[in-house]
Amino acid sequence: MDVVKSYILVTGGAGNIGSYLCKKLSVNPNLGIVIFDNLVTGSEHKIVKAQNVFFEKGDVNNKAELGRIFNKYKFDLVFHFAALVGVQRTLQNPLSVLEDIEGIKNVLGLSNDHKVKRAFFSSSSEVYGEPFEIPQNEKTTPLNSYLPYAVVKNVGEAYFRSYKKEFDLDYTIFRFFNTYGPNQSLDFVIPKFFNAAIKNEDLIIYGDGSQTRSFCWIEDNVDTCIKSITDNSTINNVINIGSDVEISIQFLAQKIIDITGSYSKIQNVARLKEGDMTRRCPDIAVMKRILGREPLGLEEGLIRYFKWYEGRSKSK
Repeated sequence: MDVVKSYILVTGGAGNIGSYLCKKLSVNPNLGIVIFDNLVTGSEHKIVKAQNVFFEKGDVNNKAELGRIFNKYKFDLVFHFAALVGVQRTLQNPLSVLEDIEGIKNVLGLSNDHKVKRAFFSSSSEVYGEPFEIPQNEKTTPLNSYLPYAVVKNVGEAYFRSYKKEFDLDYTIFRFFNTYGPNQSLDFVIPKFFNAAIKNEDLIIYGDGSQTRSFCWIEDNVDTCIKSITDNSTINNVINIGSDVEISIQFLAQKIIDITGSYSKIQNVARLKEGDMTRRCPDIAVMKRILGREPLGLEEGLIRYFKWYEGRSKSK
């Protein structure tokens, strides 16, 4: 620990995006990466093993547990990525989702008390709700959220902006659109489709498959987050992080069948009663400028994911 010059807290660091962020940050030996996660939706096996990565189990919604970590380390930066995630899980546990507001308040209150330089928040494309316009722009597109998960993210954004006004705590808000990559759980569409296709099982689509999404490769997401640390234009701003290539879920399912050479069929079942928005696609002009490159194309990303999946299966 003597070599560490600066500590960064990542709540939810055992999740898909959080763990990859920690892995990328940990290559700098001068940084101490502290992961704080209750492992409800995260997994300990996703946590990178490195001398400058420290795992602390706990719940951000419990201020005493989180406060213990703030007293143990002196954080310069805080990434608040902890949240209850997954469409079905959040729809089935709306009160648990709303409890995440306490975690947001705890993170901001302790960050302010301990003189953190900047706090980063993982918001979501869900704050846009059913779209007024495509692509969805950080500055001009109205927010239209009503489901508990989306409302919490919207409230969270308001808290971050309010702490800046009240206490001058700098922030950056990331609005994450669908992000995929190694270690993502089967709660999400791309791992779920690959898992079914490799087993030659039916790929289940809710509705007729015409609903659209855009999918961002994990490395593009995390590289943008990391570059935001030193990009002053991101301070006290909101950034869409995703892909601007809009595809239908039906197209995605067929593409995965083609890539895997599967005998799977696509089965369309009754549409979800709520939570499945008709369209989703961001304006990522700001992200591209920060990233300094075009995001990875979907087909190449799916092929990379398939190769990783195959390699993991062979190693078991």
